[in-house]
Amino acid sequence: MGEKVVADGFDLSDRQRYRRKLQQCLAGLARLLAEKRFDRPRNLMGLEIELNLAGADGMPRMVNGAVLERIASPDFQTELGMFNLEVNIAPHRLGGRVFDRLAEELRTGLGYADRKARELDAGVLMIGILPTLAQDDLVSENLSAVDRYTLLNDQIVAARGEDFTLDIHGVEQLTCTATSIVPEAACTSVQLHLQVTPARFAAVWNAAQAVAAVQIAVGANSPFLFGRELWRESRPPLFTQATDTRPPELQAQGVRPRTWFGERWVDSAYDLFEENLRYFPALLPICDEEDPLRVLDQGGVPRLQELVLHNGTVYRWNRPVYGWVDGVPHLRVENRVLPAGPTVTDVVANAAFYYGLVRALAEDTRPVWKRLPFEDAAANFDTACRHGIDAELRWPRPGRSGGVAAVPAVRLVLDELLPLAAAGLDAWHVEPADRDFYLGVIEERCRGRVNGASWQADTFHKALESGLDRETALAATTRRYAELMRGGEPVHRWPVGIG
Repeated sequence: MGEKVVADGFDLSDRQRYRRKLQQCLAGLARLLAEKRFDRPRNLMGLEIELNLAGADGMPRMVNGAVLERIASPDFQTELGMFNLEVNIAPHRLGGRVFDRLAEELRTGLGYADRKARELDAGVLMIGILPTLAQDDLVSENLSAVDRYTLLNDQIVAARGEDFTLDIHGVEQLTCTATSIVPEAACTSVQLHLQVTPARFAAVWNAAQAVAAVQIAVGANSPFLFGRELWRESRPPLFTQATDTRPPELQAQGVRPRTWFGERWVDSAYDLFEENLRYFPALLPICDEEDPLRVLDQGGVPRLQELVLHNGTVYRWNRPVYGWVDGVPHLRVENRVLPAGPTVTDVVANAAFYYGLVRALAEDTRPVWKRLPFEDAAANFDTACRHGIDAELRWPRPGRSGGVAAVPAVRLVLDELLPLAAAGLDAWHVEPADRDFYLGVIEERCRGRVNGASWQADTFHKALESGLDRETALAATTRRYAELMRGGEPVHRWPVGIG
């Protein structure tokens, strides 16, 4: 079906049929929820990491197809750009020494992939945005040779009807245009999945939204794009602008962007899927043969393929996911907030902090989303992206007095959120040794006010002060980052400078 569409394009009847199928899928989802057909609680988490390929000189290498052939593992897949890969880790049950096991799997898998990439004069790099990427690297010719990427690019370009404008004001300013969505490929992230029951979905999603800014503050790792120093976490503004189907007139009218934080707390997973249909036109109106309502009438479970496909083209930072395994449906919250890297230890520490914190906040008798206006949560996200570990965030005051106050992110984490995350990991029955080690990484980042973004920026400026020009300084920073990443010590222990 995908090959046919790539060859022939879409016509009006395709879009009309797809719209009808989406409504049938939404009705099918409502029935599944009402009939309580979803998987039982299993405490399952999953992890995906998007990766860059860079040479020993620190420059991007457009060889993902050849690298994947050498890796020859279904755990590794293409991503949008030819300098990208993605690794998927099989689901794990939260508990015990899960984070140590996860770290060991990642070190083994990434080490193997890196060795295979080196056979092609490349290497695997975990970093939010590769500092050495140039605008000329992010062009249509460097789109991965996969039909679905070509199709998605063509549909977003057609929907927008004009060039994409990148306009990011940070430490410095970047203004440029692009003729395709390939600049999105600069953004490499970590996606954290958590399977939840329908009854718990809204609490978990709301909690994840509330802490998204905190995740960015402690985990920012993307301060550079096209040679400019921008926001401490430049992925969100870049991703938003690189996938924006709205010309300026629709932006002025308040039409929502496809990369979206959201605008309210929710009461159920259904709310989010329904919003996706109501606000966002289909980009890939590919219809499956399944009749979801007939499948339900016959006692089966529909795959809801159209709903799943459409959901994948709305880029929420916390995305609802409908899954189907062995005839049993389930729901997941997919947390898409964090950049990749810097090290395996840092990635796993970020994951432990997230899973512990979300568990504790979702079960709090005074839910944070009842005390924090959604507008503050959205503004916090923007602030954290701009300022990283130096951000000040608005958060409910402790105690019963109520109200919201501005507080430095590091103080919020140290005084309030790390104890909550520890309690959440205890609730997952995570071993205390795992809990203390990985949350200790977050604590030390906050005490030293160091994360991947601050290290990159400080090292870059030190290189400039040594007399290097900007391009050479960025390449030297990237090479040093790669060396320290492979060394494995968490970023708060990295010495500043190019060595």
